[in-house]
Amino acid sequence: MKKWLKPMVLVILVLFAAACASDKKPAEEAIKAAEAAINAAKGEAMKYIPDQVKALEDGLKTAKDALEKKDYKAALNMAKDLPGKAKDLAAVAATKKEELTKAWKEMSGGLPKMVEAIKSRVDVLSQSKKLPANLDKAKFEGVKAGLPEVTQMWEDAQKAFSGGNLAEAVSKAKTIKDKAVEMMTTLGMQVPAGAKS
Repeated sequence: MKKWLKPMVLVILVLFAAACASDKKPAEEAIKAAEAAINAAKGEAMKYIPDQVKALEDGLKTAKDALEKKDYKAALNMAKDLPGKAKDLAAVAATKKEELTKAWKEMSGGLPKMVEAIKSRVDVLSQSKKLPANLDKAKFEGVKAGLPEVTQMWEDAQKAFSGGNLAEAVSKAKTIKDKAVEMMTTLGMQVPAGAKS
């Protein structure tokens, strides 16, 4: 019995090693495909959904680590879903880009008019001998002092948009809108309906 046991164990070990080696190539190919898909999708996605790109890259790193530890089956399992997720990532990024572009167009249509109206009101009140009863001088001076900042922020938002950084442009535009609404309210001006939301 012992005579047969040693060769049998040896055969099992050889078969196991061969099976492991045969899993290596599919795992390597799956990782290569995943890496190519992620690299193709991440350029645009980094601008709009960087956290999701990082999650995919972390998944790829985990698969590579498993490959390095010769855990080919785990590496293959981890890598095989990544190309599909990368494709989904590209679709989500495109949707996010569309949303941001729409938001920018909506805000960039009304914001310059709001800022111009505030400037005009400040100019009129600056030349007036007396401020309206519902406007105190300190608050008026605060609005007046804040106008150059709002104007600069709008220029920065436009630069961000021109540079392709939609998320930053929209974020700055929202901040400007909030400040403009606050200024208009302080000055007793009517805030445009679309700007209140």
